[in-house]
Amino acid sequence: MIVGTVTVDVNLPGVSSLKEKRRRIKSLLARVKNQFGVSIAEVDYNDSWRRAQLGVAVVSNERKHADQVIAGVMRMIEAEPEMVVVDYDVEML
Repeated sequence: MIVGTVTVDVNLPGVSSLKEKRRRIKSLLARVKNQFGVSIAEVDYNDSWRRAQLGVAVVSNERKHADQVIAGVMRMIEAEPEMVVVDYDVEML
């Protein structure tokens, strides 16, 4: 069993409230989960308006598949026009 994880730090330029931040994050989380079937959540900076840390996990029986899923998730997050990826960290367990 392979568990792939990625932690993604993002900035949300132009956000003026926690309500707006949560709307953007919630929308992205739902789309990623639906498209890739991964577990995803906001895991840090919950009270910061313009910053968020997302945690993503995928379980697979092959490392190659886990790598492909994580790469797809990262492409989707990086393509998000309302967010800027600051940093990310991938781990395979």
